Amino acid sequence: MKIETIVASRIIPVICGLFVLTNLFSQLTGREIIQMVEDKPDGENRKSLMTMELINHRGAARERTILSYSMDLGKDSKSIMFFQSPADVKGTGFLSWQYDDPDRDDDKWLYLPAMKKVRRISGTSAKNENFMGSDFTYDDMGGRNVDEDEHSMIGEESIDGFQCWVVESKPLESDAVYSRTVSWIRQDALIPVKVEFYDRMGELLKTLRAFDITQEAGFWTSRKLEMSNHKRDHRTIIAMESIEYNIAMKESLFTVPSLERGLTE
Repeated sequence: MKIETIVASRIIPVICGLFVLTNLFSQLTGREIIQMVEDKPDGENRKSLMTMELINHRGAARERTILSYSMDLGKDSKSIMFFQSPADVKGTGFLSWQYDDPDRDDDKWLYLPAMKKVRRISGTSAKNENFMGSDFTYDDMGGRNVDEDEHSMIGEESIDGFQCWVVESKPLESDAVYSRTVSWIRQDALIPVKVEFYDRMGELLKTLRAFDITQEAGFWTSRKLEMSNHKRDHRTIIAMESIEYNIAMKESLFTVPSLERGLTE
């Protein structure tokens, strides 16, 4: 057999296969891409130790340590986090029950040990508040059903050498925190590596970046997030010190009594 025939028999099917795959990707809708991100495997539960760094316009930084747990329950999920340090926030806890049903609001509670009181986070004004002085709102700390927004695939772009889909999402509800978001989603990892958040006047309010994306226990994971608030000139950096997937965990952990006790194991 001639060498040209051998090359053709091996290389051409590969090229054709890549062409078909690329063509399929190019035909994806914005909603389909966001659904792929939502369906990305991330284990049945997770435990992580994180640091949260708050950096103001002068460059002064405050650092906090957080222990976080989360569990999937079908299409719903529950998460709870406890602040470990410094002393002024130690014992503060945050509990969130996230529902896949777009017509059902997530349930969220904040426990403040100094007041020995649990505060339920509800209403539009509360959702707009910054979580523990960070650049993430309480609404950011929850999830969104794919069909709470209208998604449009507006292009493709490379970020840090990785090909990304660019998807614009506009909320269907009139009282949404943001007028729209634009997400750059890494095609291999299905992780948004950049998200722009626009306020109700249509101006760029915040930008989220994801860094140090690796596979942990077979799951794609971003070990560093940075949220920049352009109007406050303030940044929040969340760094993952450690993460464990699919460990022994009880649903009873994700309750208001656990929040009040400050349960960490």
